[in-house]
Amino acid sequence: MAFKNFIDGQWLDSESGKTFENRNPARQGDLIGRFPASGPKDVDRAMAAAKKAFATWRLVPAPKRGEILYRAGELLKKYKEELARIETREMGKVLKETRGDVQEGIDCAFLNGGEGRRLFGETTPAELPNKFAMSVRGPVGVCALITPWNFPLAIPTWKLFPAILCGNTVILKPAEDTPQTAARFVEILSEAGVPPGVVNLVHGRGEEAGAALVRHPDVQLVSFTGSAAVGREIASWCGQNLKRVSLELGGKNAQIIMEDADLELAIEGALWGAFGTTGQRCTATSRLIVHRDVASKVTDALVARAEKIRIGEGLDESVEMGPLINQAARDKVARYVDIGKQEGARLLTGGAIYNEGACADGYFFQATIFDQVKPNMRIAQEEIFGPVLSVIEIASFEEAIAALNNTKYGLSSSIYTSDVTRAFRAMRDIEAGITYINGPTIGAEVHLPFGGVKDTGNGHREAGTTVYDIFTEWKAIYVDYSGKLQKAQIDNN
Repeated sequence: MAFKNFIDGQWLDSESGKTFENRNPARQGDLIGRFPASGPKDVDRAMAAAKKAFATWRLVPAPKRGEILYRAGELLKKYKEELARIETREMGKVLKETRGDVQEGIDCAFLNGGEGRRLFGETTPAELPNKFAMSVRGPVGVCALITPWNFPLAIPTWKLFPAILCGNTVILKPAEDTPQTAARFVEILSEAGVPPGVVNLVHGRGEEAGAALVRHPDVQLVSFTGSAAVGREIASWCGQNLKRVSLELGGKNAQIIMEDADLELAIEGALWGAFGTTGQRCTATSRLIVHRDVASKVTDALVARAEKIRIGEGLDESVEMGPLINQAARDKVARYVDIGKQEGARLLTGGAIYNEGACADGYFFQATIFDQVKPNMRIAQEEIFGPVLSVIEIASFEEAIAALNNTKYGLSSSIYTSDVTRAFRAMRDIEAGITYINGPTIGAEVHLPFGGVKDTGNGHREAGTTVYDIFTEWKAIYVDYSGKLQKAQIDNN
């Protein structure tokens, strides 16, 4: 099946006529479709549509824009199962997870729809008599949204819904591994009543379509989720050209298990955090920091359960872990397993490609656990983005916090303990944008800020209400009704 770009309300081929294939990572013989391999001319066309639409869209009252998002949320509910199956087929994670991905998009639609009747500014007393002061939010302009493949519906909604609610227009460039989800999403937005040109979809590879979009002179804002290396390139260009940029980048998240923890609960959390989405989450549990008094009990239980995880195509409801996204991802995981062995970590289970039966034609890898991992080993420092868990043994709470913070990333974190004092100290001392107490490192909710510190991003937060600080410009307004010239600080000293 041939898919197209969506520009100014029309489905269009790329200017070059070139395409790329999208295949099921669980069954490479399953061709999902061919998509436009877009380039600068396609981005120019989308930009012209977005700029034209911005002139009128920014004047639509925010509550009316919010009503369109409510309709989009209802349509996402209607098409939830269809969308989940599209996602699973093109990126691999199991259906219960892709249903959750769509639900996150639904939640995001309703959250942002409600904010259409808020979008609060501030009023404040003026320092002179007969004068009024306030600040209000306004749209930024045309926004470039570049989204990853691991949450192919949820992350676009995190960016797109607040962007258009605030009166911006957008050009969405989805990951080339998950273009069909984006295409269906844009169809749904059109059905919900989003006017032509407000949302434009340009498919293509990052080095071609993505680069052309980021570097387009008329893009006012870039919102990117992906690797730290690419994020640095985008930040550098935007900085040189004074473009607003929001980056959500990598993670090397850790879960702490103290000796007083509910071990059964902590083990369940570690398994879900490490092997949910085949470890392909920016919030995945990559490191497990365990008190030495319970380390052997924890690792024995983890190994026993990890070896029972059923691996296969996510469309099978009995499967618990699907494939990696592509060949390069699987090769990367295999390389890090070799690195872990070379560094002296002990491989407890997994560590190999899984190609039994129907899995022979996909990018599957076993659930893998290392112990005897030291905090400075590469497998404890570098983002693997696969089903690999590194167990680090510690002797105290203070050592656990130090080990958790010993990374260049700071996205998500977790501690299991029954000691309320430790819990509150962890909330204070952990260097991360997200901290869970007695829960895994995954499971963010859309009405709270999402993002991290250090190399995880550039300080912005998606989701919640903090996202509006990305997609709006502040304007200060003064109304002087004194009938005479007042000179602010000059008259007020």
